[in-house]
Amino acid sequence: MVEIKNQLILKTNKVDVFIKREDLIHPFVSGNKYRKLKYNLLKAKEDGYSVLLTFGGAFSNHIAAVAFAGKENNFKTIGIIRGDELREKIEDNPTLKFAQENGMQFEFISRAQYSDKQSPEFEEELRRRFGNFYLIPEGGTNELAVKGCEEILTVDDAQFDYICCAVGTGGTISGIINSALPHQKVLGFPALKGDFLKKEIRKFASNENWELIADYHFGGYGKVNLELIEFINNFYQDNNVPLDPVYTGKLVFGVTDLIEKNYFPDKSKILIIHTGGLQGIQGMNTVLENKQLPKININV
Repeated sequence: MVEIKNQLILKTNKVDVFIKREDLIHPFVSGNKYRKLKYNLLKAKEDGYSVLLTFGGAFSNHIAAVAFAGKENNFKTIGIIRGDELREKIEDNPTLKFAQENGMQFEFISRAQYSDKQSPEFEEELRRRFGNFYLIPEGGTNELAVKGCEEILTVDDAQFDYICCAVGTGGTISGIINSALPHQKVLGFPALKGDFLKKEIRKFASNENWELIADYHFGGYGKVNLELIEFINNFYQDNNVPLDPVYTGKLVFGVTDLIEKNYFPDKSKILIIHTGGLQGIQGMNTVLENKQLPKININV
């Protein structure tokens, strides 16, 4: 694991903004996925499992990360993939192609079946079919994942007043909330619509020093528009920091907009957590091309 540095991206009379480059933690298991998998992999080994089974969609950072981490740690991996129409499209999908190249076995299921994935009956059926496996939830969020994410903030980060991160399944922000200091406020920027996230976060987070800013999901999970694409491209040109369109692009757009609206008190020190996810850019560019929108000009 490389040493993670905080990079200054904005200094004004009012605020200082740094970004923690968790995306550089590992070449293929980047950012929060590395943190979430760390203790789960140790537990799976300790308990004698040889197979990891998890869930995800077409452009899932989590699916790509589990496939590579599994291969690197001598686990067989199985991915239960949302959308049975994707079965014939693996070659056209960079995420699924990468996961398959790293040894992941796929089981494609309908969206209706997928919505039932947390039921005991569904898990029983999977165990009948695939035998004994270590189950990692969609997005990787469980208590061990939160424990890993509690290691994102370091003693050097005590100087910051605000910690900002993207929110998907709630595991990363829960770990950050638990490790933040009393004077720090944690702001979460959901990448998807829905009020269920607060409940999910409260399952794991023990403090009340946080708030969700739900104005920057751009219509929902994986939804983008021209304004966001242009922001990501301009930010990369100005700072040489790549952002992904599903999570960190929306997060940094939101923080920038709040600064312009004077949300933060004068002299605030703000830390943005870059959770990685850059592998999804290639797949998103295919979608953008089909919609005749400009591409994200970042090679990863």
